[in-house]
Amino acid sequence: MRICSLVPGATEVVAALGLQQDLVGISHECDYPPDLAQIPVMVRPRVDSHRLSSAQIDEQVGTLLSGGTALYELDEPQLMAAHPDVLIAQDLCDVCAVTPSQLERVIRTLSPPPRMLTLNPHRLEDVLRDIETLGVALGQERAGRQLTTELRRRLDAVRTRLSSETLHPKVACLEWLSPLYTAGHWVPDMVEAAGAIDALATAGTASRKVNWDTLFASAPDVVVLMPCGFTIQRTRAELAAVTEHPQWKSLPAVRRGAVYLVDALSHFSRPGPRLIEGVEQMAAICHPDCYGNRLPASVERLDQYRAQPQ
Repeated sequence: MRICSLVPGATEVVAALGLQQDLVGISHECDYPPDLAQIPVMVRPRVDSHRLSSAQIDEQVGTLLSGGTALYELDEPQLMAAHPDVLIAQDLCDVCAVTPSQLERVIRTLSPPPRMLTLNPHRLEDVLRDIETLGVALGQERAGRQLTTELRRRLDAVRTRLSSETLHPKVACLEWLSPLYTAGHWVPDMVEAAGAIDALATAGTASRKVNWDTLFASAPDVVVLMPCGFTIQRTRAELAAVTEHPQWKSLPAVRRGAVYLVDALSHFSRPGPRLIEGVEQMAAICHPDCYGNRLPASVERLDQYRAQPQ
């Protein structure tokens, strides 16, 4: 089977199902597992997110979308040369990855046309079901069930560990820093699974822009910085966008020293198996006593930004 996966989270699933050797095409963002470098890249971004600041990225994305220009460029000749049997795309977000509408011409050109699998998860449970769906579609139904069973076992382990906790901190998950966006879709489910309350978002709804007054009014006990697609190092370079704002030091979370950076690229932005690791990280952030007051290695606490007592 020749598989072309243009969705990073789905590429992770394909590999986890033991089908990495069947991949004939991926997107520019498919970087996990790490040994995908030899697989042809079929999609390139029109916005250089590595060179631009968050505010500049937001401006360019808005300009392209308002002008009807897709954010990603599809390498049609290379995709046709790969002649995939299965093509995996997403229909959740124009900003996240290439959409099925961009693939229609290639699909019509190829003979026989590839089977299209379109993913559109909004909740954490949707992500788990998509894993099973991919397993069935790719002839690995048993492996798909085994993977989701293990992921659900880990979720249950988190809930069991937190079962005696009576306090549920309010968490503000910020998916973009300039302008501010709250993380939607599956992230509020992750917060709930970690024994906390999302201060700004509702599960299953799209990420949305919020202003500083809204953030301040939510009075979060914890702030988690998770700019979409950013690593901790990348987020660190954008911190001034929030830490220099006049209202920053007045946030309860900042005053408590409860501000954290996470690897959103790996554990929060992508709807795939590693979201469960994100839940485990969120639980350790929100209930440190249950985790021996030790943060996971891929979480960073911003103690240096704690406001001084007045």
